[in-house]
Amino acid sequence: MKLTQGMAAVVTGGASGLGRASAAALAQAGLTVAIFDINDEDGEAHAKAIGGTFHHVDIMDEASVEAGFAAARGANGQERVTVHCAMASRRGKTIGWDKEKGGYKRLSTEDYEFGAQGILVASYRVASISALGMANAEPVNDDGERGSITLTASVAAQDGQIGQTIYGSCKSGVNGMVLPMARDLMDLGIRVNSVMPGIFATPLMLGMKDRNPQMWDQLNASVPFPKRLGEPEEFASLIVEIARNTYINGHQFRLDGAIRMPPK
Repeated sequence: MKLTQGMAAVVTGGASGLGRASAAALAQAGLTVAIFDINDEDGEAHAKAIGGTFHHVDIMDEASVEAGFAAARGANGQERVTVHCAMASRRGKTIGWDKEKGGYKRLSTEDYEFGAQGILVASYRVASISALGMANAEPVNDDGERGSITLTASVAAQDGQIGQTIYGSCKSGVNGMVLPMARDLMDLGIRVNSVMPGIFATPLMLGMKDRNPQMWDQLNASVPFPKRLGEPEEFASLIVEIARNTYINGHQFRLDGAIRMPPK
């Protein structure tokens, strides 16, 4: 898909981390980016910096996501590129030791449900609402392409660590959504892919650099090559290429410096 000046895009979680870098890279490619986030201050500032728009959107709320897409389309036109980076989850071992009670406790079903809603259901919500809008738009090229949707999974989808039962299984579900959804949408010319980032230098991880420099060094050393955390701009570069390359469809990309996560 040729990325043309003014073509509309939506990036969830675009106020920080991988989403922020993706929004900037798409804007650099000429697209007008709508940032969906709950961080109003950073989201509005970043949208202004890249010549896009900001929309307060809670991915856990159907009405909020629908309203966000409606507002973004009203401002920028029908999105042709959607990148879903936002998520919400919890962590904990399936069965863990409760120090206060002096016995084992179970990771609650409510905690699991929260993660499933914040990762898996939210991914379907964003992708399907975007796809509906794309389906009613005219194709942009001779292939009949109408748009590209990229979801964010994680290497935890394949290498889930201790305490990542919720996160790993739900990110695996995101990957599992990709091929059947791509096939569902093939006659409409809408592509669906996912990216599984490894350990990236997002604000959350960068906080460790000062708090625990020894752990920071160990994380960098754990990556086969290059021996460092990934840069958000490297994630964003792949996002742009997926949007640009019409033959990329139904695929899950590991972007991880060849790391394979140990149990802990």
